[in-house]
Amino acid sequence: MQGKILIVDAISTNRIVLKVKLASAFYEVVQAATADEACVAALRHTPDLIISAMALPDCDAAQLCARLHRHPQTRAVPLMVVGCRPDAEARLRALEAGVQDVMLKPIDDTLLLARVRSLIRAHNSAAEWQMRDDTSRALGFAEETTDFGPPGRCVVVGTDTGPTQNMLRQLRPQLRANLTFATPETALRDLAPGKIPDVFILILQQDDTHSGDILRLLAAVRATAITRHAGILVLQQRADPGLGAYALDLGADDLMSDGFDATELTLRVKAMMRRKRIADQLRATVRTGLKAAVSDPLTGLHNRRYAMPHLTRVAEHAAATGRSFAVMVADLDHFKQINDLYGHASGDAVLVEVARRLRENLRGVDLVARIGGEEFLIVMPATPLSEARIAASRLCRKIGGQGFKVPGATEPIHVTISIGVTIGGLRKTPDEATPVDANDLLDVADKALYAAKMQGRNQVNLARPAA
Repeated sequence: MQGKILIVDAISTNRIVLKVKLASAFYEVVQAATADEACVAALRHTPDLIISAMALPDCDAAQLCARLHRHPQTRAVPLMVVGCRPDAEARLRALEAGVQDVMLKPIDDTLLLARVRSLIRAHNSAAEWQMRDDTSRALGFAEETTDFGPPGRCVVVGTDTGPTQNMLRQLRPQLRANLTFATPETALRDLAPGKIPDVFILILQQDDTHSGDILRLLAAVRATAITRHAGILVLQQRADPGLGAYALDLGADDLMSDGFDATELTLRVKAMMRRKRIADQLRATVRTGLKAAVSDPLTGLHNRRYAMPHLTRVAEHAAATGRSFAVMVADLDHFKQINDLYGHASGDAVLVEVARRLRENLRGVDLVARIGGEEFLIVMPATPLSEARIAASRLCRKIGGQGFKVPGATEPIHVTISIGVTIGGLRKTPDEATPVDANDLLDVADKALYAAKMQGRNQVNLARPAA
């Protein structure tokens, strides 16, 4: 399944129609008819997204959003609202309450699924960083994030200077931000150090003449290191569901498909800046919080002290969501011979290079830690068995497929690695999960590593934890 979605609507026909669309895209769907039922279902099922009707028997969407925000477990779950008729006041009230988007019927299926993918993608990314922050907090290394700060930076990018400048004039009185204008050609070229935008607003004009330039810029913003965490809002002057869906799949965080509205755009940009500020604080905490205490000084990887609480957090999250995750223990083959033949400086050089290759061939949300002399722990959240096996085999090739340049050797030396893999978070029945004890998972992966060594080294061995 791609994710779990809670549908909230008093009309059963609406729920069924939406469920069919989402189930055909391989989403798990949970249903509720009222806000009371929705709050209970959200706590019980931990959805990745909630889609609600604008009006419910016991409250409206804005009030439902406020109720969800009051509970820590549901506070971060994105809420999308589906409305039956244009109602500017209700739409703005919902967005101000924290609703991520309001879509009006009839909804294009392609655009709906793209919006769902975008919201779940953003939610999962934020959840992974929050999990790492929770690990740091459990170790006593994190500080509380703050929801205030200096005015953000926002650049409005358009190909038609006159209308775009007019938008800026309407936005400035409402939006506490440093607002500037750029064309698609200058938006990235003229960036100055320390003045990276927090949000890009990309304007798609009435005609399609320059839409390619805007979409290429969108992809470039998302791929460029200094801007990849910036918020991206695409504003369509003319509704085009296919183009809007494509923009979301390219990496846009938000989409306005009904043209420019200064009040609505202000609410959306403020929400994006708030989420980015919190995300930046989480990343900073994880990356800089007392690194010496939780990092290996030689390789720069996390050490065992950090890795084990993080593994516990991943296991607990998997137990709550029903998603499997991979645990790998990797050990260099015949490492002692490297130290004996070439010296400890050469052994250290090998460890540093192995750490680099492991980091560069895993996802940003995956954990790589050095937990022993030449032993590494890898934790891959939300990873099924097939992907874990492919990733482990790739790591073996990356280590053994290219020689290592080390002091004391005239030619690059050959180094290989063995990897033991196990999968956590598997469930035999909906109510029966495998144990979440980090030491048990590590022990199973360690036994798989031993088997890989006994089978000849330089290979992957998989072991399933006992249920």
